Amino acid sequence: MKITKTISFIVRFVTIGLAIAFLILYFSPRALDKTAPVVEFKESTPAPATGTPSHSYADVVAMATPAVVNISTKTVITERTRPVPNDPVLRRFFGHNSGVPKQRLESSLGSGVIVSAQGYVLTNNHVIQGADEISVALHDGRTIAATVVGSDPESDIAVLKIALDALPVITLGHSTSMRVGDVVLAIGNPFGVGQTVTSGIVSATGRTHLGINTFENYIQTDAAINPGNSGGALINAHGELIGINTAIYSQTGGSQGIGFAIPMQLAKDIMTQIIQHGHVIRGWLGVIIQEIDPQLEASFGLHSLNGALIAQVVKNGPADAAGLLPGDVITAIDGQPAMTTQDTLYRISRIKPGENIALTLIRKGKTKTVKATVAERPVQQ
Repeated sequence: MKITKTISFIVRFVTIGLAIAFLILYFSPRALDKTAPVVEFKESTPAPATGTPSHSYADVVAMATPAVVNISTKTVITERTRPVPNDPVLRRFFGHNSGVPKQRLESSLGSGVIVSAQGYVLTNNHVIQGADEISVALHDGRTIAATVVGSDPESDIAVLKIALDALPVITLGHSTSMRVGDVVLAIGNPFGVGQTVTSGIVSATGRTHLGINTFENYIQTDAAINPGNSGGALINAHGELIGINTAIYSQTGGSQGIGFAIPMQLAKDIMTQIIQHGHVIRGWLGVIIQEIDPQLEASFGLHSLNGALIAQVVKNGPADAAGLLPGDVITAIDGQPAMTTQDTLYRISRIKPGENIALTLIRKGKTKTVKATVAERPVQQ
């Protein structure tokens, strides 16, 4: 009897103890350690499975990508081989066709942008230069042969034309309003993998002195641009075309975050002239100019690095007829200061052939003004 009561007492005691312990842990998990830290998180509300990220560019990409095309070219390369002497033994060894030119087909890929419902496609000159066949593949799967309307090697712009109905056309933006830090997207066909979109910002505007082309005024971006992107679209956050991707600065051949695009305002002007005239009409003085560095400044007795030094005068050209000489420094055009060689070259190119201009020069330490008649710049091949 005593044993039964003792067991019953132990069972009730243990049961009550476990119940008290459970209540303590359930209602106050930190009761055993009042110094335990409280971690607070700021968590976003989970988006529905069908929702769209709040900062997605999918809609603007969907607007622009149909007008961006893949361009493939084929070029017949003729290779001349060294002729074999007319010796029967040698000809038997090397073959009777030794010395006959051999031909091979070389293919390359690039990108382009449909900018008009009339079928005009804007791309880079280096994408189609020397090509014997040019094929354009649209985003909707259609493929067609393209004809070259014209090209401008000095700015690296080319215009193609395709004959298809219901063409998707991109909206042109205003590149002059782009600011450093603005979001941009690059669309093209890098390495031939297919249409690809990369994002970045405008890293700089008005980039010159890169040695890429004669006329330079690039938008610099860190949006990834790789081989095959050339001729593709650089769009803003509204899906508008603000540049034609042209070149990259790279030591490996791949993107290193420094890419360059031709601003749309420049590309549009060149494209319009190519369509209207077959080539770009630019003013020309017939001089070769160079930058003024500190050494030249000292040797010519100048007081500024601004201006353009005439290194050579083309015989019988406009500058020669006006009496300009090597060693002259152009400091102003029609009274407006000439700051750099690029500035001087660009401003002369914008003058209509046949117009007269006043050039302010420094010659042997003295300032003088010379009038010259601008001619049309010879077309570069």
